[in-house]
Amino acid sequence: MRRAIRFVALLAGAAVMSAPLLAAPMGFKDSWMVMADLSPNWREGFLNYAFTARDAAGPSLLYMRSDDKTLTREVAEISYTRLLKRWNLPHAQSNVWFIGGAGAVRGNDFGGERAIVTPGIQVDYETTRFYVMGLARLYRARGLNHDYAATRIGFSFYEADYDEVQPWLVVEARRTRGLSDKLEITPMLRLIHSRYFIEAGVNNSRQFRFNIMYTY
Repeated sequence: MRRAIRFVALLAGAAVMSAPLLAAPMGFKDSWMVMADLSPNWREGFLNYAFTARDAAGPSLLYMRSDDKTLTREVAEISYTRLLKRWNLPHAQSNVWFIGGAGAVRGNDFGGERAIVTPGIQVDYETTRFYVMGLARLYRARGLNHDYAATRIGFSFYEADYDEVQPWLVVEARRTRGLSDKLEITPMLRLIHSRYFIEAGVNNSRQFRFNIMYTY
């Protein structure tokens, strides 16, 4: 698995050096997307390729740690994203996504690797000034249940043209079963552009959080 982690890290680095941003888990047809979500207890990265306007797939890596720092999980998988439904409204857009994968998980409380599946659903609604999202995803392996749920709400400070950077305030609440004893709440400043977004904030456990997404 460590070889796989190094391999995906190299792929992700190459994509960042070469990568239009969508507030979505995949880009347009024939595009590549790289994403990283980094904090002490949660470090996730993926690289996917949109082989149709509704489907994308690629390698994904995730490190999870319990709040008390006693349990760790490392997941390496091939992820698949599917746009299930889209509503194009006069001044807004809403989407339903399937996000899932299959791979292997390692932990510091058991030996070897176990097969893991990670199906999930994301629902979002967005205008140029407002964003709300809900995500539920299962992380299931033999003897393991680390189901994950998150919700986000955000607003932009002002309107911006397509080629301008637009600042947003985003607040996220999330929790992982079996690893988190409390709801993690993180207010973040988001800078969004046609080709990327960057987010940074501090959660209610005083841990720094940094996210980046880039599409090309």
